Amino acid sequence: MRICNQSKNLAETQQILMDQGFFDAFPPKGVSVVSWYVMMGIGQVVTLEVPAHQLSAVNLAIEKTAWKAFSTEFYPTYNLYPIYKDRLKNKAKVSYE
Repeated sequence: MRICNQSKNLAETQQILMDQGFFDAFPPKGVSVVSWYVMMGIGQVVTLEVPAHQLSAVNLAIEKTAWKAFSTEFYPTYNLYPIYKDRLKNKAKVSYE
């Protein structure tokens, strides 16, 4: 998920998020934040671990609590590593475990 808004300063953004209950609603129950980075020139990039049936809950939490503070983009992906890890010949390049 990419979140960005360059029209407001940090204090304004934080106030909107607090007023709308963002920090209570995000992430929804059953969803984990894996990482949350600020990428200069891009915005904030949040990586979530989301069970497929929870994707709509993530969207709803953002829709209800973050839209005035941020514009958002979602890029749902899935992890193929568990399927391929035993097939990889050069395990030295893989350090997931």
